[in-house]
Amino acid sequence: MRIVCIAWGSLIWEPGPLRLASDWRPDGPRLPLEFVRDSDDSDELALVLHAPAPPVPTRWALLDTADLADAREMLRAREKIRPAWPQWVGSLPDPVPPGLPAATPAAVVAGIAAWMRAHDVEAAVWTALPAKFAGVSERAPSAHEALAYLDGLAGDARARKRTCAGYRATSARCTAASSRNGWGGRRQAGRSELLRPW
Repeated sequence: MRIVCIAWGSLIWEPGPLRLASDWRPDGPRLPLEFVRDSDDSDELALVLHAPAPPVPTRWALLDTADLADAREMLRAREKIRPAWPQWVGSLPDPVPPGLPAATPAAVVAGIAAWMRAHDVEAAVWTALPAKFAGVSERAPSAHEALAYLDGLAGDARARKRTCAGYRATSARCTAASSRNGWGGRRQAGRSELLRPW
């Protein structure tokens, strides 16, 4: 089975235990991503799937496994997802373990499935962590809260945020943070975008 990992953010430059069988490719599915998760293990406001966000580019790579359970476990370990929350690792086929609520919206799963058919991919895994802010799961910060959070960073943490977690994004949240803090935004095609060299 040809299994890929669909990725964005730090997973691309820090794959950790993911066994990759190819380089990251730039033509992944466009997915609704936003900086709405207060990370459990860093100062990061992490980029996660968030249905109201505009679709942005993702990357993908072949995994060095033909076993979907193995692929899910590699991604779970890399993302430090507790075993009690297996639905936070999305996959096709079988996007949701039996008896658990879907973490990835049906429209997003359908878009990933269409992308897979176009790329002759048999199976895919992706991170399906929900928004979380101020310790409340499934709560997205407002733009004001996100900016206040970014403004409160200092030293190395602030330096790492110069490109709004290092991802190309079109969100108002990142555009405002970039403009306000001199974090590298630029105008392109009539809108502000943040760019990170890959």
